[in-house]
Amino acid sequence: MSVFPRILESRLMFHGSMVALVTPMHEDGAVDEGSLQQLVDWHVENHTDAIVSVGTTGESATLNEEEHCHIIRRTVEMAAGRIPVIAGTGANSTREAIHLTRCAMEAGADACLLVTPYYNKPTQEGLYRHFRAVAEAVPVPQILYNVPGRTACDMVPETVERLSWISNIVGIKEATGDVDRAREIIQCCAERMDVYSGDDAIAMELMLSGGKGNISVTANVAPAGMHAMCAAAIAGDRDAAVAANRPLEELHRILFVESNPIPVKWALHEMGMIEPGIRLPMTALAEQYREPLRAALRQAGIG
Repeated sequence: MSVFPRILESRLMFHGSMVALVTPMHEDGAVDEGSLQQLVDWHVENHTDAIVSVGTTGESATLNEEEHCHIIRRTVEMAAGRIPVIAGTGANSTREAIHLTRCAMEAGADACLLVTPYYNKPTQEGLYRHFRAVAEAVPVPQILYNVPGRTACDMVPETVERLSWISNIVGIKEATGDVDRAREIIQCCAERMDVYSGDDAIAMELMLSGGKGNISVTANVAPAGMHAMCAAAIAGDRDAAVAANRPLEELHRILFVESNPIPVKWALHEMGMIEPGIRLPMTALAEQYREPLRAALRQAGIG
């Protein structure tokens, strides 16, 4: 595969705190574009380093293809070149993943994030061929996403290493929660792709080990704090990273007390940022978790 003109320089665009942005919705489940614009502006103002549009946190699973592409397009327009936009375009059908990735490229997304195919549980060879097919079909920088806890599909480091030789595969969001796994990928692939944390709780250690950023749920509610922590960790300043991370540690935990994005959407509503809309089968945060989440927000200096 030939090297596309912006591939090498694009890796520098995707370092630091990258928010896995929620998709704000009205109570009836319709997308709230007014609140989306406010969120994009807020992240620019608070120095978030990139926005991930329509990933897991953005409720990609309950958006149809038309909505999926529309939200990516509108997010790119709202960002207006002020902040890179990475579009979630993964699917468990290779044809659908190619379609969504092409749609995102045409909408102006700076890169695409592709989760491992879920439910159908492909082999490692199937994973390699899936991601290679998408990369060859759509000349946009692409980031792999491994989150076996949600997909029931684990892409092992050997498969990641094979994929790292494809020129427009520029990174991987490693969300196993295993720092040693991430270190193994960094050791074998860092010259060709960047490694990002997909787990806020271990993000600091992963970046101090050579990772280049964090695709973050916590950044939805604490963008400035997450930016500061990521910048310090990437720079290798452990003391500064620990100091920035300490007020956020309880948020990292409690934002996953129920399935993401249930807690983070409730928190943003509590902060007055969005309406309470969330699509079934996701439901509002259970009552017993609300005061602990309020306390975690206060501990982080929010609300």
